[in-house]
Amino acid sequence: MSERVLIAPSILSADFTDLGNAVRLIQDGGADFVHVDVMDGHFVPNLTIGPPVVKALKRVAEIPLDVHLMIDNAEDTVGWYLEAGADWVTVHAEACNHLHRVVQTIRGAGARAGVSLNPGTPVEMIRDVIGDLDMVLVMSVNPGFGGQSFIPRSVDRVRRLAAICAEEGVSPLIQVDGGIDPVTAPLVTAAGARCLVAGSAVFCQDDPVASMNAIRAAAEKVL
Repeated sequence: MSERVLIAPSILSADFTDLGNAVRLIQDGGADFVHVDVMDGHFVPNLTIGPPVVKALKRVAEIPLDVHLMIDNAEDTVGWYLEAGADWVTVHAEACNHLHRVVQTIRGAGARAGVSLNPGTPVEMIRDVIGDLDMVLVMSVNPGFGGQSFIPRSVDRVRRLAAICAEEGVSPLIQVDGGIDPVTAPLVTAAGARCLVAGSAVFCQDDPVASMNAIRAAAEKVL
């Protein structure tokens, strides 16, 4: 096997009264990232957490904090999450008027920069900034809530994104988030994804670690 699929369990589906132990469980079980979904109730129809929780998670996490900003004002507040200890910060292309500037701010702070695309957003819109990105996140559900069903056309979107990366001669990490489980993981991996976000398919299962590793194993079979 020439490549490894990275797994980023989303704590959105974890027990919020016990987040520290949820992080310890997945990192001891072999997770590559802790995926942190920040939602503002404006850009997406849900309200979750902010910088204080990211700062608290940083005290526990021994693997990178992968902070996904599903918020309208990332251009104004991204510094809060960088100061809180985010290792990777992903902003939405749809929510940033000055996307390149935000990406440069993230990278200038020493963190890794990602851009996320909603299901209705053409992947081609980030071609002009893709050379500055460490990661591109393809949403395979409409963001806002965990437990949604995978949108099948996401596979084609990942494939088109991988083609754009090849055309531009760049290789950002392609991440997919939404409805990822042992059935859908191989589909997006075969299309070019190498990092999978899973929430309910991990934390809502009887054995989160076994479930997480089953997703990775299913994905790596197609490599």
